[in-house]
Amino acid sequence: MHDSDEPDTGLPSDSASPDTASPDTASTRAARRAAESGSAKRSAAGIPAGILATIRRHPKAWLAAAAAAVFLLLASGSVALGATIGSPASAAGIPSPTATVTKSAKPTPTPTPTVDPARPVPANQPAGTRIRTCSVGGLAADGRLGSLEAQVVNAKTGATLFDRNGGKPGPTASVLKTLTSAAALATLGPDYRVATTVVAGSTPGQVVIVGGGDVTLSRLPDGQASFYTGAPKIQDLANQVKQAMGGQPITSIVVDASLFGAPFWQPSWDEREERVVEGSTPYMTALMVDGDRDDPTAVESPRSTDPVGRAVQYFQQYLGTNVGVSQGVAPAGARQLGAVQSQPVTTLIDQAMRVSDNTIMEELARLVAIKNGSGNTFDALNAGVLAGLKGYGIDTAGIHIADGSGLSADNAVPPSYLTQLFIKVLNRQNGLGVVYDGLPVAGKSGTLGPGYNRFTGSSSVARGAVFAKTGWIDHGYTLSGIVNAADGTPLTFAVFALGDVGDNAKQAIDSLVAGFYKCGDNLSNG
Repeated sequence: MHDSDEPDTGLPSDSASPDTASPDTASTRAARRAAESGSAKRSAAGIPAGILATIRRHPKAWLAAAAAAVFLLLASGSVALGATIGSPASAAGIPSPTATVTKSAKPTPTPTPTVDPARPVPANQPAGTRIRTCSVGGLAADGRLGSLEAQVVNAKTGATLFDRNGGKPGPTASVLKTLTSAAALATLGPDYRVATTVVAGSTPGQVVIVGGGDVTLSRLPDGQASFYTGAPKIQDLANQVKQAMGGQPITSIVVDASLFGAPFWQPSWDEREERVVEGSTPYMTALMVDGDRDDPTAVESPRSTDPVGRAVQYFQQYLGTNVGVSQGVAPAGARQLGAVQSQPVTTLIDQAMRVSDNTIMEELARLVAIKNGSGNTFDALNAGVLAGLKGYGIDTAGIHIADGSGLSADNAVPPSYLTQLFIKVLNRQNGLGVVYDGLPVAGKSGTLGPGYNRFTGSSSVARGAVFAKTGWIDHGYTLSGIVNAADGTPLTFAVFALGDVGDNAKQAIDSLVAGFYKCGDNLSNG
């Protein structure tokens, strides 16, 4: 040990000391006082006289021993402090003896103590990542799912629990109706109603019927309910016109259906399948009655090749005239002779979501595009709907909108967009509660209800807990929405089964979603 490393002894360095006085020789008061003085010095130095004499005879040996003792003292203090607070002990935390120097003594330089090197201590570590142990990997590998795109998110924390190509845009089928609904609420507003009006024409007795895009306008007479709940009646419109004309004969009818531009059929749709066989979708004209269904009370019914002509036929019938009909545009500022309105957007969305009605959704998408200034054709829908979605603050990168219903395979939306949008639906943000209220419920209602063969067998465990929009097109089955999991965790999810898939993909989707339900927040990505 170098001198500079020796611990401070607290002792003078000279050899002479009054500490040699012994109490046995102190026979007089003066001697006793001298002895007491020596005793006081011993007390101050903390060293008995005999020991001091030994130190004087062997100073170097004693210093080495003292250094070792202090070393042990410091080391033990370091261990004690380290064990107490989990950090290296410091020599500063151990009190040093106070040096006592006599007047005649030269002070010994205070050496720097040697202490143990600091023990290695782990740096502050982040909170441990939770290990989730409930796997649906086997269910996700079901061949019936084809090429799987899926994502599950904890709606409370925003954590992604499960992901299979969740960021890849894919065809949504009717799940797209969720985006169309959100865009309509943001653009048109929840209380917006679609009007069909009649105005005076440019010649005496001429009337112009103006289609505003309301596909729910019904041809059925008062007292008979059509498929669309609370639909306005073209009979009522005709009666208003007759009253406004005050007995003046109607000389001609002009039809203004210019609000929606051609083509009226989306080129990627299978016309025979959808318009005739399935009867799910009409030509999208701005004037029609009952969604142009042959049967105005049916969910699906074959549609005609002339929706406008069918509507005008019933208008003429209720007017009680067979005057000539022509196509045209209503004169600017013309006097209004009558008007009827649809139910508000919220009601239209509710009904369309429950039964997956394509016609209402195509109407809403077109009106959104028109309102946002994108145009009045199918080609305008992408820009128009994306503009309507902008206010929700979710990244729309990769999304392409080809129609409003999801019928086109050209639509593309990543599951990750839907899981984020459904968080807002769940929280009823921006009026999206109406979308939540219209979602089919597994085993209970809509296209997940009785008669649709969904969530049966082992998947029935999730009945009543899955609120989701269904979808089906050629080469694709989809389901997206909300799961109230068994452990109480709200989950948002989207599952696309794409490619070479058949009708049994629906059961594979149900099994996977039932797995989400059972796992809840313990769902792993394995």
